[in-house]
Amino acid sequence: QIQFLESGGDSVESGGSLKLSCTASGLIFGAAVMGWYRQAPGETRELVGSITSTGFIKYEADFAKGRFTISRDNPNNILFLQMDSLKPDDTGVYYCNGAPFAWPWGQGTQVTVSS
Repeated sequence: QIQFLESGGDSVESGGSLKLSCTASGLIFGAAVMGWYRQAPGETRELVGSITSTGFIKYEADFAKGRFTISRDNPNNILFLQMDSLKPDDTGVYYCNGAPFAWPWGQGTQVTVSS
């Protein structure tokens, strides 16, 4: 079955950086458009941005533009999210999935940014 394992979340101070990883299994990862999603406390899950199989990136969320970078390692089935200049509003659980989402969600990885 298709599974996603997100990791790399942590508690950091405002202005810090984190790099999240998502290891996928059970799908032809190299052919999939993949996305990162964020669910802030009390909010619905939203698409941060997506990346095609060939590396074309589109950031859907304004908060991601200029601070977040999506990348992928197709041979190893890994999706990355580099987050810089983190703000308290970036606090939330981050997930990966197809874009648009099409498969069961993983457990996500918690990011907490303190001021």
